[in-house]
Amino acid sequence: MAQNSDIDILKSHFDFISEKQEEQFIKLSGLYKFWNEKINVISRKDIDNLFIRHILHSLAIAKVKQFSTKTEILDVGTGGGFPGIPLAIMFPEVKFTLIDSIAKKVKVAQEIANSLELTNVEAKQIKSTQLKAKFDFITGRAVTAFPKFHNSVKHLIKTGKQEKGILYLKGGDFEDEIANYKSIKIFKIKDFFNNEFYETKKVIYLPVK
Repeated sequence: MAQNSDIDILKSHFDFISEKQEEQFIKLSGLYKFWNEKINVISRKDIDNLFIRHILHSLAIAKVKQFSTKTEILDVGTGGGFPGIPLAIMFPEVKFTLIDSIAKKVKVAQEIANSLELTNVEAKQIKSTQLKAKFDFITGRAVTAFPKFHNSVKHLIKTGKQEKGILYLKGGDFEDEIANYKSIKIFKIKDFFNNEFYETKKVIYLPVK
């Protein structure tokens, strides 16, 4: 279960969350620890620092983009549900499809979503190249180099006038990777959250026309 200090940090950055959302975030850490003992999807080091390294890290995307009602989001390489599940709690009127090629990770993500009664989450064992549906936004977290990620998901982004794009969590030095993307925007997570873990971590936002 999340520590009170974790929830206080969360509320200091997202003061609009409801009591129901607060309860869901409180339950989230405990659910991951429970499932991780059954099906190992998160390292021991990370499970002990789950709030900072996974939950709040995922929510850096919510600092960059506030999704409107009925937006459809695909979370690629979701693992146990990051960044998809924390974002699904934050945006209950937004539809999230979480995909991963590893069955046990998909199982954990869906079981946790079910336990939290997140009716806006569906987890699937499938590769992005196999999907036919289209989405408003694609999210991912350090799945691979950004150009490779972009190439694997660009066919899944909707056409039309609505705002759409890719939101990708990545750390380290990747300037060379994105040199050819003229419209890309980079947000330093340390500007949002004061913790040394985020020192080199960023949100890459590529708007798609």
